[in-house]
Amino acid sequence: MSEPSTAELLRGAGLRVTQPRLAVLDALEQHPHADTATVIDVVRANVADVSHQAVYDGLAALTAAGIVRRIQPTGHAARYERRIDDNHHHVVCRSCGAIADVDCAVGSAPCLVASHDHGFTIDEAEVVYWGTCAQCVATSA
Repeated sequence: MSEPSTAELLRGAGLRVTQPRLAVLDALEQHPHADTATVIDVVRANVADVSHQAVYDGLAALTAAGIVRRIQPTGHAARYERRIDDNHHHVVCRSCGAIADVDCAVGSAPCLVASHDHGFTIDEAEVVYWGTCAQCVATSA
């Protein structure tokens, strides 16, 4: 079975298919972990008459619909990604802020078991690893 088209993905989530939403999804496909400013720049390079507000609204609607995932490592701007079908984590460079995906240790959600669930039904674990990327290590050496 083939993957649904972007338009089918939007319709399946109950969203209207609009040029700004399509452009936002395309921008995030090209730039995983993009912040809002990057998404706006990429969208406006492809669709010049899209407003900043349309991009903000698009990101909000796509996130609420579960088509886009929003992450916000401590001390950093919110970032967005299209990889939403698993419980992966992230590693963030303390120096340059680069972000990369880290697959779940055991492959299914949640991939960590809380020491005490306090009565919650836990369905996701969010882990952020912090360190220095290879490029920053090489630059500082």
